[in-house]
Amino acid sequence: MVLYETELKEHGACKNMAGIYGRSNTSEETCDNIPCIKEMNFSHKHQNPYITESSQFNSVEDGPRILDPAVNKRTSTHTRNFIKTNPSYLRTLGQTHAGWIFGAVAELIDNSRDAGASRLDISIQSMFSKKAKGKVPVLCVSDDGRGMTYEEMMRMVSFGHDKPNEYCQDQIGRFGIGLKSGAMKLGKDALVLTQTSTSRSVSFLSQSFNDKKDNIEIPVVTYCKEGQYMEVDLDVHSKAAAEHNLDAIKEFSRFNEYFIGEKVGLFGEDGTGTQVYIWNLDRWGEDYALEWNPENTDENPAGHGNGGILIRSKRVRSRPRQTSKDVPLDYSLKAYLEVMFLNPQMKITVQGSLVITRHLEKTLDKTSVMSGEIKGRTIWLTLGMSVEEYDRVNCGMFLFWHGRLIESYKRVGGQQHSPDVGRGMIGVADITDIIDNEDGSTWVLNSKQGFQDCEMYVKLE
Repeated sequence: MVLYETELKEHGACKNMAGIYGRSNTSEETCDNIPCIKEMNFSHKHQNPYITESSQFNSVEDGPRILDPAVNKRTSTHTRNFIKTNPSYLRTLGQTHAGWIFGAVAELIDNSRDAGASRLDISIQSMFSKKAKGKVPVLCVSDDGRGMTYEEMMRMVSFGHDKPNEYCQDQIGRFGIGLKSGAMKLGKDALVLTQTSTSRSVSFLSQSFNDKKDNIEIPVVTYCKEGQYMEVDLDVHSKAAAEHNLDAIKEFSRFNEYFIGEKVGLFGEDGTGTQVYIWNLDRWGEDYALEWNPENTDENPAGHGNGGILIRSKRVRSRPRQTSKDVPLDYSLKAYLEVMFLNPQMKITVQGSLVITRHLEKTLDKTSVMSGEIKGRTIWLTLGMSVEEYDRVNCGMFLFWHGRLIESYKRVGGQQHSPDVGRGMIGVADITDIIDNEDGSTWVLNSKQGFQDCEMYVKLE
């Protein structure tokens, strides 16, 4: 996929663009008399020769402004072939989590965790849609993390990226598809608002916007920020390109500049963080795949099934030799988030109700801690009894990777042969050291809901 910005104007035409946010309201004219291609480099701007006649891309300026950092300088004597990414690939990405929609929600939560957020709010709200002529449900995920710079935003909306550097070895995001696969399973359209101490960006990942296109376009607008003062960041795009992208967002999303301004205002002048809004939510027959209670469920705490966000089917995930159908974390988001992290660090709310996160191993009785080695790598396991799981006829191992739950209720040994053997016995282990390789690669599936069939995992079993 090539990310590009197209300026919709004639040669030599001038456009006015006023500031959108903050106090930057000065208008400025932009004139382009010569068609050109602007390749994006994260530290420098380049003016490059025209795209060759064999290029797939056309615009009113004889070619798009290339924003892909992987695209090198072209010369008039060389032609290079770059693949297209058909918009249908967005639907394909969503199939990563076709088996369990909470895996898609988890991708967004992972991003907040990696951003160092201390607070995360998840809700489904009714918002007015001019196109729908009424209110529609919108999934909202908001955190107070570091936010993303323009470069980080472009990295997030691109498909795949380099492995984390040496200072980010504990981050959960590894594969470069998390936001795309998660958002495109949850709904057809997603708007991302993010703010750092020096910038503010808006991006729009949309199946609706890309309908009938032959290549994916992702509008992105970035502003320089100094306190409340805001202006278009001319180091990454022109004002005309920013205006075009903002117009696309206003036309095809649920949000205009006033709504966007209201939402980014929630960050405050000095605050940072990221907000993700997803609509045209995934369907379950004539209804939505998710169901939710719009009221604060703190007033009705009689179990996970009476509030929060639930999977409508209430189906229990398929696990070898499991017979119990009473597994709340499979269909209740609050129940899942309670144990999603081995060492919870964020205060999380779902539909305004606080999630009581817990250290799973500390909830067990009669615990025993043991260790073993697999090919010279040590693994620690905590075993204990859970009265709650005994009553539900559940048991098995909870396997974590970098402190994030990957597999739950994995039956081992005698637990595989009878529901009464090991009933209520729960094991907790973080197996990062045996799953990660020294080169930074890992044997975790890119859905982060299972492990690959590899030597280390087979020996663990």
